[in-house]
Amino acid sequence: MRMLVLFLTTAAALSAADFVGSEKCQSCHSAVYSRWKKTRMANILVDVKAHPEAILGDFSKPDPLVTFKKEDILYTYGSRWKQRYFTKIGNDYFVYGAQWDVAAKTWRKYYAKDGTDWWTKHYPADQMQRPTGPLCDGCHSTNYNLATQAVTEWNVGCEKCHGAGSDHVKKPARTNIVNAARLDFVRANDVCIQCHSQGQPKNNPINGKYYDWATSYQPGDRLSDTWTLEEHKLGETTFTHFPDGTAHKNRMQGNDYVQSAMYAHGIKCSNCHDVHGTKNPGDTKLAGNALCLTCHNTKSPNGPRAASIEAHTHHKAGSTGSECAACHMPKIAATIDVVNVRSHTFKFITPAQSEREKIPNACIICHKDKTSNWATDELKKWPNVSPWRME
Repeated sequence: MRMLVLFLTTAAALSAADFVGSEKCQSCHSAVYSRWKKTRMANILVDVKAHPEAILGDFSKPDPLVTFKKEDILYTYGSRWKQRYFTKIGNDYFVYGAQWDVAAKTWRKYYAKDGTDWWTKHYPADQMQRPTGPLCDGCHSTNYNLATQAVTEWNVGCEKCHGAGSDHVKKPARTNIVNAARLDFVRANDVCIQCHSQGQPKNNPINGKYYDWATSYQPGDRLSDTWTLEEHKLGETTFTHFPDGTAHKNRMQGNDYVQSAMYAHGIKCSNCHDVHGTKNPGDTKLAGNALCLTCHNTKSPNGPRAASIEAHTHHKAGSTGSECAACHMPKIAATIDVVNVRSHTFKFITPAQSEREKIPNACIICHKDKTSNWATDELKKWPNVSPWRME
């Protein structure tokens, strides 16, 4: 009851507050601000006039995909897997049709083909007629204004997760700012799922435009009131899902997660991630198996039920095959070309299921020279695994 009352008080207090920008938070929360400032959340979009070094793409030699110059770029988007480039026409930003593959150090085409996103039928087949405002900017900025197309700040600022902060800046109190740690389970996770999911606003189109982000949501709201997750049909491969409902498209961690056993058992995004920044990939609180083993270990009722981790994984300690995420969070959601990000259903996809439903499985992702039939035969030799679970 106390948590519910606190939530209602916070929501009411924030209803008339204004957005003021993350810098206003720095004086009181300097340590957290300093960590956040270095995260990818804080640096999704980079103004290249202020930071020309942010451009990773190689413009030193001609490439038929690259029809623009460095001087034409206003913002870069991304730096880990891919980097895209923004220009401005009128009041809207647009993404050029070439993106830089960071790992492979090569140019690749950027273009959403018909049927690869729900919105492709609503926008012309021309990159310069697909504005980022309705399609991207709501998740890459804080307080995007649909009417003026202005933002309080680019990138995922403090108020993107904590709500409008003017009242809190004037008189800091728990009751006039949103803290996901004090929200109920659903609303706490919604703070992350607002952007880490594929779906549509329930009131699409809005003033004649179709939006690909949660336009009406504010932290503390119940996201499902205004946002619908992309549907999947069991047994069918769609533009977002494999036949079992696992995502094969990027930005679908939320779609995966809400159908997982983790979600069903009350595990929050924040149990694993600290979006204010850590030294670990994905801003996880601990690195590698150390994170998973805080809850899952051989002495825990959560399992794994084996004498040791090695007895569970049947791989040597410290090897890739003995990493929890390698089997339970395989990289099967495409982000660019052959670069994939991790699944968040936490399910183990059996090789047999992989063959039936054309879903990549963890065994063959590592053992690239083997087949799923080989993997099935190997798993049946494991004494702690029921052969019935391998079908």
